[in-house]
Amino acid sequence: MSASGILVACLEPFMDVSASFSALAAFVGRYERLFVLTGAGCSTDSGIPDYRDADGQWKRTPPIDFQLFMGDGLARARYWARSMIGWRRFGKAGPNDTHRALAQLEASGRMRMLVTQNVDGLHQAAGSRAVVDLHGRLDEVRCMHCAHREPRAVFQQRLQAVNPAWIALDAADAPDGDADLEAVDFSRFAVPSCPACGGILKPDVVFFGEQVPAPRVATVLRALDEADAILVVGSSLMVHSGYRYVRAGASAGLPVAAVNLGRTRADDLLTLKVEQSCAEALAFMLEDRAAA
Repeated sequence: MSASGILVACLEPFMDVSASFSALAAFVGRYERLFVLTGAGCSTDSGIPDYRDADGQWKRTPPIDFQLFMGDGLARARYWARSMIGWRRFGKAGPNDTHRALAQLEASGRMRMLVTQNVDGLHQAAGSRAVVDLHGRLDEVRCMHCAHREPRAVFQQRLQAVNPAWIALDAADAPDGDADLEAVDFSRFAVPSCPACGGILKPDVVFFGEQVPAPRVATVLRALDEADAILVVGSSLMVHSGYRYVRAGASAGLPVAAVNLGRTRADDLLTLKVEQSCAEALAFMLEDRAAA
């Protein structure tokens, strides 16, 4: 038993699956103001690949860097060519039972806020309302030089209109609306500019090398200050922008539970760890709804 009386599954090698699920249900039932932090593991059942393996290492080349995107036209063309292909499926992805379970947790009144590192909007599609999209949303595009914004679906139409020869191409899905398109001449791909000022258009997400907007950080910190426990779902926490909140909460004495297949950066801070799929581990939340 930990100091809080919750079984620590990651330190109990012989704990069976049902016991770890029961420990998680007990953890969730004990606290009334949960701060929930989610990552890519929440959306893999929706057909969106994740970035990291069980050891927290990259499965593929890391995402494009902000400075490279802004400063290199060929890199920008490569990004948008792959995105044009990836969006065709990413834009149609729907929520799965993990998203629905967390929406039910909010409906039960036991969640202070859900902070997601994902950019797919699937928590909101499942019915969650108290959500902070820490890294933004991929379904909107913004100009880096003026205030213009437009839906990603509209920009998709513009991409296809100026690149008709690329529409027939296909490639395997990659994380966050990307596609594994290679061995083509990206210099032949045309990237539309901002219709308002001619500036560079970028998805409204935080790239590597960018900072999470300060007002967003302030909102998250306020919610963390009001929380009585932290639940991490589907994240290795290898990115500092998410890990910082778990570290801050643990330092303040908040108990932390995590559901994740594999290592997390915060393993030494956890009160409880359940190494099972997100949907299976959170299934009790949907069962509670059905029983109500």
